Order: sequence, then structure tokens, then C-alpha cells
Amino acid sequence: MSWRDEPPYANPDSAFLVKYRAQCFCGAVRFEVRADPVDAKICHCRQCQLLHGAPFQWAVIFHKRDVRFVRGPAGIYFYSAESLQVGHGLPCKLSCTTCRTPIADEGRRMFLAFGPLFDFGFPSRIPPPFEPTCHIFYGARVIDVPDTTPKYLGHKGKSPLWHGELSKG
Repeated sequence: MSWRDEPPYANPDSAFLVKYRAQCFCGAVRFEVRADPVDAKICHCRQCQLLHGAPFQWAVIFHKRDVRFVRGPAGIYFYSAESLQVGHGLPCKLSCTTCRTPIADEGRRMFLAFGPLFDFGFPSRIPPPFEPTCHIFYGARVIDVPDTTPKYLGHKGKSPLWHGELSKG
């Protein structure tokens, strides 16, 4: 069986009831989700900074079985930041081949979608399950975020919490 025959690329479940929709900038890649996120985080790692061209990125995590592409995967570019190779080798990063929007990080069981791709209507209100529960890799931050959300130096629950002071700028 090919990865193209498995979620999120193929989801034969006829009981798939769409709860959220997301797409890239140009609309060439679209996906749907049938469940609330398992977690949501703000990542400050150097890899995310470089790949997103931003000080951090907002990851919304789902089980792969709860995600399905409705447009793509022909329009998806796969890249493994681990092996530095193009192709669908897990874990891998997904982006649109047309507009180059970062879509998600795909793991073996999880799908880390990027929050800004979701359509929450207008005016946009982020549903509570999508609100970040923490910051990760906060030690690599390039900008302080003065909120009350826990800030981990590495992965959530697998590294110490950051207890420093905010930079004086």
C-alpha cells in the first residue's frame, strides 16, 4: 500500500463529517479536518524561523486519520528537513507547488497543520481548541512574547520551562 492510499491523502471513511477547512494562499491545496486539534503550540525553533520567514509559527496538531485533502496531493511539494531531501519520507514538510505556502509537517501518526490556513469565518475568531497551549523552543526565540502561556526551552513536557526575564529592547 502506498502513502497516497492512506490518510490524509486518501480517506475512504464515508462518515467523515467536516468540522474545519483550510487551504494554501492560492487555493490549489485544500484540506478538511473532522476533529478538534489534539494540541496547538507556538514553535520558536530555528528551523521554523527559516522555513516560515517569521520569528515563530503556530502549529495545530491532529491525528492523520482526522485529516483529508480535497485538493492535492498532486499540488504538494514534500521536503524532509531531517534528510535534506525532496520527497515523501516521514517526517516531512508540505508546501504548495504553486504559491509555496507552508501547509503542514507530516509525522508518522500526526499532522501538524499551520493555524493561519484555517478559515474561521469573518470576523475571524480562533476557536478555543486552536488556541496555543504553550511555546516550544523558546530558548531560540528572536522576539519575546509577553503572554502567560508556558514557555518550554525544547519540546513540551520533555524539557524545562523557561523562567528568565524578557529582554529589554
